[in-house]
Amino acid sequence: MASMTSILRGFTALSWLLLAGCVTHVVHDDSQWAATAPSEVDRAPPADGSIYHDAQSLELFTDSRAHRVGDILTVVLQESTQASKKATTSTSKNDSVALASPTILGQSLSIGGNPGTVGLNGKNAFDGAGSSSQSNQLTGQITVTVAKRLSNGNLFVRGEKWLTINQGQELVRISGIVRPQDISQDNSIPSTRVADAHIAYTGRGSLADANTQGWLARFFNSKWMPF
Repeated sequence: MASMTSILRGFTALSWLLLAGCVTHVVHDDSQWAATAPSEVDRAPPADGSIYHDAQSLELFTDSRAHRVGDILTVVLQESTQASKKATTSTSKNDSVALASPTILGQSLSIGGNPGTVGLNGKNAFDGAGSSSQSNQLTGQITVTVAKRLSNGNLFVRGEKWLTINQGQELVRISGIVRPQDISQDNSIPSTRVADAHIAYTGRGSLADANTQGWLARFFNSKWMPF
């Protein structure tokens, strides 16, 4: 009875492990990617005149490009990468050793009427080849906010975009450092001009689950497989 109980406990534990392995990776919301609000600057109350009103003023001579914390900036995604690698290895080695039959008291050593000549031959060869090719492309636009203005005048920007399409969600995140002079007149900048860029494109839902290997397939394709 005790052995049966142990078997049932082991089977239950194994079932829980299998169920845990079937759970797909979930993209969690992260507050560090949230939009940054403009910083409040202490200033004296505006003095409105009979014609000019500060709350209704139009900044006709002010640069509209992002330069303050909380300002909005559009990043144009123009990412394209291509990588190719090929390796070929071929080695061979031949060994041959021959020892003549020794002479003892003027007579050649023989065993069973056969000369005692010793010969060794060895051969080793290895041929290996491998190739890899990868291509990625990401295009689109994402609007971010200025999270910090650095001491040298550069801007640290970050932001994310969630798209809910049918039965799935798509997520695009980006953060990095941009130079104010690289921002165009329409307040946009290509992603190739973003320094230390961290760009993530992922999703969750039915389509993401269907495009993901199961836990058992991942195990057989992992580095832990000895074959």
